[in-house]
Amino acid sequence: MEMREGSEVVSVIRHEVREGHDADYEAWVAEVLPIAESFPGHQGVAIIRPPQGSRVYTIVLHFDTLEHLRGWLESDVRKHLLEKVEPFLTHAPGEVEIRPGLEFWLSPPGQKHARPYKQFLLILSAFYPLTLTMTWLLQPLFAAAPALGTAPVRVLMVGGSVIAIMTWVVMPRYTSAVSAWLYE
Repeated sequence: MEMREGSEVVSVIRHEVREGHDADYEAWVAEVLPIAESFPGHQGVAIIRPPQGSRVYTIVLHFDTLEHLRGWLESDVRKHLLEKVEPFLTHAPGEVEIRPGLEFWLSPPGQKHARPYKQFLLILSAFYPLTLTMTWLLQPLFAAAPALGTAPVRVLMVGGSVIAIMTWVVMPRYTSAVSAWLYE
């Protein structure tokens, strides 16, 4: 997969946690997150806890550029943190994938894909209220600048803002929150 240096990317990290070490792993994650957030370009994180019958945690770190993501992944501080977590994992250091930001919305690796009707319901339940809200919020701008209120420009502005909010704010958290239902 080819990615430009300036495109939004995610690091998908999977760790299989040893039986009885969930609390140790969760404490380690709580230690790592503020450190990762301090790195340039960090844009958020989603933690997908294992579905029933699995021991695999999936951590999705969002960065603004591939260069900033590599800065985190190749940092000495991250290497030291990985050494600390090794005793809690079935194998170290865990699998790491780098993906463009949009690709992770509905197909986290290591889990089966969500059924199409669930994908539809999930996206619709986020897209519809966001579209209504953004249309309402941008309406004064469209009224003040009629050129922006033309259908093609209005649709581009509303659609672009909704997609941006879904990509960087809503879907990483929403998918994580409903993952048990989405991937059952």
